[in-house]
Amino acid sequence: MSWLNEIRNFLEDYSGVYPENPDIDIWKDMGIVGDDFHEMMGKYSKQYDVDLSNYLWYFHTNEEGQNIGGLFFTPPNERVQRIPVTPQLLAKFIETKKWEIDYPDHKLPKTRIDLIINLSLFVIIIWILK
Repeated sequence: MSWLNEIRNFLEDYSGVYPENPDIDIWKDMGIVGDDFHEMMGKYSKQYDVDLSNYLWYFHTNEEGQNIGGLFFTPPNERVQRIPVTPQLLAKFIETKKWEIDYPDHKLPKTRIDLIINLSLFVIIIWILK
């Protein structure tokens, strides 16, 4: 069974846009980015029972919001080359029930210093405003 039409309808319900092209880049061409992309992937996983334990978000989308710490320490999504997620890809993984992308070798720092900076700035601002 082909799941492509089902995925197209899923994406239309989620975004209001029907992806005619099965190879359309959901992030770039449909504008589903950041938190919306993460939420869409979560709904996809639950609705179609696809195991995302091998899914590495930073290859496919960005983070939402201001990342002031990212000005000094590069966030994960800017350390790797983005891999597009397409309706065709989502349909394929419904068949296998598992996210199966062979990600390129890469190395990320164990600690997200950019997020530590963001949290520190937030605490300082709250302390000053108190």
